[in-house]
Amino acid sequence: MEIGIVSNYFDHVKVAAIKLTKSVKVGDKVRFKGGEIEFEQTIESMQIHGKKVSEGKKGDEIGIKVSQKIRKGYKVSKV
Repeated sequence: MEIGIVSNYFDHVKVAAIKLTKSVKVGDKVRFKGGEIEFEQTIESMQIHGKKVSEGKKGDEIGIKVSQKIRKGYKVSKV
């Protein structure tokens, strides 16, 4: 189930900004897919406007640390 799309990636801190189309919580496992990259990881923490939150809702833009380099436009789905 697709939950959003990567709207930005900050390489120096390895953080992806994700514009959500569905809600997601800390502890959920997500899959990133785009180009030749596809990987899964568990959301360990997330932020909205620099503040830690436990859940992001439809329409929010969240920031999460990612284990691999990704690009704007990659699709994010819940596993």
